[in-house]
Amino acid sequence: MKGPAVEAASRGGKRSGSPRLYTLQVFLTGGPVAKKFSCKEISRTIQIRGDQTLQVLHNAIFKAFDREEEHFHEFNFGKGPDDREGPRYTLPSARKDFMTDEVTAGDVSKTTLDSLALKVGRAFGYWFDFGDDWRHEIRVEAIEDALPEGRFPKVIARVGDSPLQYADPEELE
Repeated sequence: MKGPAVEAASRGGKRSGSPRLYTLQVFLTGGPVAKKFSCKEISRTIQIRGDQTLQVLHNAIFKAFDREEEHFHEFNFGKGPDDREGPRYTLPSARKDFMTDEVTAGDVSKTTLDSLALKVGRAFGYWFDFGDDWRHEIRVEAIEDALPEGRFPKVIARVGDSPLQYADPEELE
């Protein structure tokens, strides 16, 4: 059962005042995954403040999935997690180096979660390493108006082991 703060927040929308607390479940949905990880759910549940940026969310996902080397990344807010026709948020350097003719909605280092008008149940995409194609679906599990004490973002649940960022090619599906 959801409390009144979560219910009120589930309507989404921009607001002023204190930042909200977002609970996001991040599923690994694609990438060069070794055979031993196939058909297994791999996810992390992350709590993050609404005044934190998509870049901060990227950093949390990066650490939660035990990644070791940074690459370009973007967040997709189209009709589904892999819909690149909808709004996309990227690094300015990625737009410069890879997407000079493509329009993006904004900069991950300046876009806060509260500014996205997210709602409970909304799913969006996170694409990491444009060469190896690590794909993730992020589901908004809860939005709370009351911000508890503590440091954010933080991982509150882990399902499955993290596959190596660079698996041996012989071990891939």
